[in-house]
Amino acid sequence: GAYGVLPELCDVPDGMIEYELWRDGFVPVTAPPPPERGSMIYTSGTTGNPKGVRRDPTTPERQALLAEMALRSLGIRPDGIVAMTGPMYHSAPGAYASIAMSLGNDIHLLPRFDPEGLLQAIHEHKITHMHVVPTMFMRMLRLPDEVKAKYDLSSLVHVIHGAAPCPPDAKRQMIEWWGNVIYEYYGSTEAGIVTVVKSEDWLERPGTVGRPLDGTTVRIYDDDGNILPTGESGEIYMNLNDLSDFTYHNKDDKRAEIERDGMVTNGDVGYIDEGGYVYLNDRKRDMIISGGVNIYPAEIESALQGMPGVQDCAVFGIPHEEFGESVAAAIELQPNVALTPEAVRDYLKEHISAYKVPREIAFHDAMPREDSGKIFKRKLRQPYWDAAGRQI
Repeated sequence: GAYGVLPELCDVPDGMIEYELWRDGFVPVTAPPPPERGSMIYTSGTTGNPKGVRRDPTTPERQALLAEMALRSLGIRPDGIVAMTGPMYHSAPGAYASIAMSLGNDIHLLPRFDPEGLLQAIHEHKITHMHVVPTMFMRMLRLPDEVKAKYDLSSLVHVIHGAAPCPPDAKRQMIEWWGNVIYEYYGSTEAGIVTVVKSEDWLERPGTVGRPLDGTTVRIYDDDGNILPTGESGEIYMNLNDLSDFTYHNKDDKRAEIERDGMVTNGDVGYIDEGGYVYLNDRKRDMIISGGVNIYPAEIESALQGMPGVQDCAVFGIPHEEFGESVAAAIELQPNVALTPEAVRDYLKEHISAYKVPREIAFHDAMPREDSGKIFKRKLRQPYWDAAGRQI
């Protein structure tokens, strides 16, 4: 009657049962509901196809611990003014925005990254907190001095960066420009935030990504599974701290591949110094083995980033008949700049060992990039290996 339906249309059809009678035939559920899964976040796919990181169910207590750890590591505080510079479907920007919203921060979503546009947003909105990637630092540093001087950046309190290595010279320049408000973290979608370093500690130990957070263990292993001592480089493994365990969606075998002694790896190579500070050499998959010698592209990229006229670059290994691999560089130039491979090699010979100087140098109008701004290095590397008919 309440819905204006004729009584004869409300009769239960043959073979059916009234909902209330069906419902009352079950024993009432009195136990609390099972813990809900978190969202399944995909990895960026920088070194391969993106993988869905599917977490086990968590608990309110564990969620509270994670929230407290995120506050300590990301530096967000109540009533801040946040600029979001990257896509929030990536794990770090997504977590950063969620925590900022939960603490009552004003959030300014930038439609895309523009170097001067970000400075203007900081100036106009009195931005206090941001999450950025090193490419953004590089592009802001290349702005003319008169452009940099136009904007008041004194509102900044905490700017944290991660997702890719930051060239030490660029980071030092950013600290000189913005002050000791710059922090760096190391982590992954799988392991969360593992280390954090503030500006003062980084200046004392240039290149470090910080010490492990409380409750986080970091170990360095060699290829035979031995734990390496202080100062020796190997693959970096870490525990999951308060994160629940995970598997890769429909790829349990890939999950098993990254575990050792209950710890997981991002595939990065690095070492720990005597003070417990972690340093990264490069991605293990990106390491070039040429004539039996290990060459880390990150070192060469850092040198290239300092060359006048270079906008961005990527260094990787390509097939070589005699040495197995040789060094190649893909370079994106700044507007209205012309360079030759010979000029690049001459510059690099003044900054790195001769055997690390790329044999192959290619210039690109634009690099293939993820939405976060990171370069898709595998898309640059793959054509060389396909042409050689091998992958190793």
